[in-house]
Amino acid sequence: MAVTDIETLRQQTLKTFTTPGGEIGRYFSLPALEAAGIGPVSRLPVSLRIVLEAVLRRCDGLKVDIEHVRQLANWEPGGERCAEIPFVVARVVLQDFTGVPLLCDLAAMRDVAAEQGRDPKRIEPLVPVDLVVDHSVQVDHYGSPIALRQNMELEFERNRERYQFLKWGMQAFDTFGVVPPGIGIVHQINLEYLFRGLREEGDLYYPDTLVGTDSHTTMINGLGVVGWGVGGIEAEAAMLGQPVYFLTPDVIGVELRGKLPEGVTATDLVLTVTELLRREKVVGKFVEFFGDGTANLTVTDRATIANMAPEYGATMGFFPVDEKSVAYMRGTGRDERNCALLEAWFRAQQMFGVPRAGEIDYTRTLVLDLATITPSVAGPKRPQDRIPLGGLGARFTELFSAPTAANGFGRPAETLRERVPSGRENIALGNGDVLIAAITSCTNTSNPAVLIAAGLLARKAVEAGLRVQPHIKTSLAPGSRVVTDYLEKAGLLEPLAELGFALAGYGCTTCIGNAGDLAPEFNETIAAHHLVAAAVLSGNRNFEARIHPSIRANFLASPPLVVAFALAGTVNIDLTRDPLGTGHNGKPVFLRDLWPSSDEIAAVMPLAMDPANYRQRYADLTRDHDLWNAIAAPAGQRYDWPPSTYIARPPFFTGFGMTPQPTTAIRSAHALLLLGDSVTTDHISPAGSFRETTPAGQWLSAQGVARKDFNSYGSRRGHHEVMMRGTFANVRIRNLMLPADGDGNRMEGGYTLLDGQLTTVYEAAMAYQQRGTPTLIFAGEEYGTGSSRDWAAKGTALLGVRAVIARSFERIHRSNLVGMGVLPLQFKGEDSWPALGLDGSEQFDLDGLDGELRPLQDVTLVIHRADGDTRRVVLQCRIDTPIEVEYYRHGGILPYVLREILR
Repeated sequence: MAVTDIETLRQQTLKTFTTPGGEIGRYFSLPALEAAGIGPVSRLPVSLRIVLEAVLRRCDGLKVDIEHVRQLANWEPGGERCAEIPFVVARVVLQDFTGVPLLCDLAAMRDVAAEQGRDPKRIEPLVPVDLVVDHSVQVDHYGSPIALRQNMELEFERNRERYQFLKWGMQAFDTFGVVPPGIGIVHQINLEYLFRGLREEGDLYYPDTLVGTDSHTTMINGLGVVGWGVGGIEAEAAMLGQPVYFLTPDVIGVELRGKLPEGVTATDLVLTVTELLRREKVVGKFVEFFGDGTANLTVTDRATIANMAPEYGATMGFFPVDEKSVAYMRGTGRDERNCALLEAWFRAQQMFGVPRAGEIDYTRTLVLDLATITPSVAGPKRPQDRIPLGGLGARFTELFSAPTAANGFGRPAETLRERVPSGRENIALGNGDVLIAAITSCTNTSNPAVLIAAGLLARKAVEAGLRVQPHIKTSLAPGSRVVTDYLEKAGLLEPLAELGFALAGYGCTTCIGNAGDLAPEFNETIAAHHLVAAAVLSGNRNFEARIHPSIRANFLASPPLVVAFALAGTVNIDLTRDPLGTGHNGKPVFLRDLWPSSDEIAAVMPLAMDPANYRQRYADLTRDHDLWNAIAAPAGQRYDWPPSTYIARPPFFTGFGMTPQPTTAIRSAHALLLLGDSVTTDHISPAGSFRETTPAGQWLSAQGVARKDFNSYGSRRGHHEVMMRGTFANVRIRNLMLPADGDGNRMEGGYTLLDGQLTTVYEAAMAYQQRGTPTLIFAGEEYGTGSSRDWAAKGTALLGVRAVIARSFERIHRSNLVGMGVLPLQFKGEDSWPALGLDGSEQFDLDGLDGELRPLQDVTLVIHRADGDTRRVVLQCRIDTPIEVEYYRHGGILPYVLREILR
C-alpha cells in the first residue's frame, strides 16, 4: 500500500535499536523506508542516503513533505536534475573571516526586529554554531623560538575590536560558541573535536551533518559526515532554521584500487585526484569514493582528499563510515559511548563499511589505481595544474616565457638565469628563487603522516649538514596544538626549527594570504626587475596574488617537499636528479638520501593517535590563554555599534519593510568589468593586505588609521566601507575593457573605464550609482571559483551591480549572488561577450524579469551599441530553484529570512 500521509510514513520508518549501553534508541530507518515501497534506497550512494535520512526525519508537510522524500528515494543516476531538496543540517561551522560579518548581520537583524516592535531575541540560531578563530594570525615573525608569541601578540593588537565583538556574540546568543585564536584551523578542529559522533534529541539518534562558511568544510567528509561549504548568507539562513536548498545532484563514484607506493604521500594523491576530477568536470556534483583502495586509506588520508573538493569543483568528496572512522574517533579521544553508537547506528541503517564495485548506482564511475600515483606538485597559478616532481624545472622554464594568456609569465627567455643584487649583502635574487616556504593549511596539517615525514626529512637534513638560506621565509603553522605535541614527543620539532620551520602560529597563515610581507628591498628588487619569484606551500590554494603580491609562481606540495624546496632554494630544479645542497663531507646530498621510509613514519604514528593528548588539549580551550582571557566582553542582547574601523552595522537592511518590492526589467545598464575565464573569488573579494593608494587604504587614512595598522581585508570583513572599496581591487585582476599595450598585455588591478577615462572600479561604481545607472559584469568560464567568500557577492551588490553574465559559474558563488539579490545570468551555446564584440561602450537592457520569475528561465539581453546598432541575445537565468526565486524577489536571502521570522 502506498504511503500517502506523514503520520503513516513516520509509523512505518521510526524504528528502535539497542544502544551499546543497553538502552533503546529511536531512529528513522532507511531500510524500512525501502520496505515501505518508497524507493530503491539500498542502491543509492551513501551520501544521498544520509541526506535522505534528514529529509525523512524533518518531513513535516511544510518545508519538507512526502514528495521530497519520494523524489530523493527514487533518485536516478542519469535523471534530470530539477527536484529541489530541502536539507536541514544539524549544525553550522564558521571561520572568523566569514563568521564576523555573519555575526554583524545577526546583530543588525536584532536591531531591525526591535525597530519593528518585535523581541530582538527572536533572532537566535536554531542549530548549534561554532566559530573557530583561525584566519587572523599572520607570519610577521618567523624562524625564531618566540615567533608564535610575537605573531599572536600582533594578532590580538590588530584584532582586539573583532575579538570583543565575538565575545559579545558568545554571551548574546545561546547557541553560538567560539574557539579562540591560537587553537587551530576550523577544519582540523572540526575533525578532531567538534564532530562528536551521532546527534541526539532525547532518545532519537541521527547523524551529524553541517554546512560551513569555508569551502574546505568538506574535510569532514573524510569521516563520513555530509557537509560542504556555503556562503555566509546561506549559512546564516541555515542557522535561523531554513533548510539548505539544492538540486538533486549527480553523484560521481570514484573507485580507488590498490595501495600507494613507497615514498608517495597523501598530498601526491590529492593533487592527482584534483587533476583527474577537474578534467572529468565534476563541478557542482557529489563525489563519493569506494572500493578496496578507499578502505585501505586512513581517515586522515581521506580527509586530505575530501578537503580539496573545492579544488576539483565538487560539492563534496565523501567517504563512507567504516571501522577506520570509529578507530579514528577512539584515537582522537572521543567518548567510547559515542564511538560505539556511531557504529551501531550505521550498521542498523545498513550503511557501515566502504562499498565495493557494483553495490551502488552512480551517475558515472571513475577508476584510479593508487599504485600509479607519483610524487607531484601543482601550480604555479591553479591547484589542478599538477606537475610530476621531476618535471618541475622544465615546466617552470617553459612557463617563464609563455604568454600570460597561456598561463605563463610572459618574460623574455634569455632573462631566465639572470641574478640581480637584492639590496641585502651577499644575497642575489633570480627567477624561480623560493622566497616563501610554508608548512600550512588544513589540507595537510591534519595528516600526521606527511607532517611526520617533514620532521624526519628535516632531521636527516640537519644531520647531513644542510641549511635553509635565512632570507627564505619559512614557517610551520599547524592546524591544531596536537600536531606540535606529537612532533615534539618524536623529537622532530627541533630539527624543523633548525631549518627555519619554527612554530609561527596555529592558523591558516600563508595559504590564505597571511604570509606576512617580504623584506622591502626584496619587493623592490622583484618589481624593478620583473622577477618571477616562487613560494612553495603545503596548502590548497595558489591563485594569483593570493600568497603574496610580489610572488607570481606558487606551488602546492607535501610538507616534506616544502622542506626540500626550501633547502634547494629554487623551483627551477629536478629534485629527482639534482642535489639539494652540499653536506658536511663536501659531497652532494640528494632528496632520495633524506626521504623517510613508510616504516620510519609508521614508527612515530602512535604518538599522533594518543587519545589522552586529545582529551587534555580540548578539555579547556581558554586555560592559560592570557591574551584571549584579557579581552573584556561587551554585554547585552543588542550590540551598541561603537565607532570602529573593524565593525559597523551593515547596510543590507536599510529601508527594510515587511513587503518586498516587485521585480522589474533592468534598463540602460553599463558594463563595469569585462572579465575572462577562471576569475576567482580571490580576484573579486577583498583579501590580503592593501596599500594606502587603494580606495580602502585612502578611506582608512581619512579615518586616522596609520599604514602599519591597516591589517588585512580579511580582518576588516565586519566593516562594509572597507570591503566594498576592496571588491574587484585584486592586483592581478584583468579588466579586458582596458586597452592593451604594444605587446598585447593589459593593465592589471582594480581599474575600469568611466566615460572613457581610467579610474578605480570603486570610484566608477559610485559614480554610476549617483547617476542612477545600473551596472553589469561580463565574464567567461568558471566565474567565482575558489573560497566561499560571501563578500565576493556582498561587495558586488554594494557596488550596485545588478547582474553578472558569464559562460559558467562556480556553485557557491552563484548561490551567493542570488542570496544578495544579484542576478547570475549564463550565456547559451557558443555565445560569450568577446563573441558578441562587446568593448564596454554599450548600453544594455535585461528583459523578461517583470512579473512571475521561474527557475532557469530565459532572459533577453538587449545590446545598444554606440553606433545605433541593437542586438538581442537570449540568456539563461541561473536562479536555479523555486526558493531562490523567493530569495531574489525579496532582495536577498537575509531580508527573506528576516521577514519570515518577524511574521
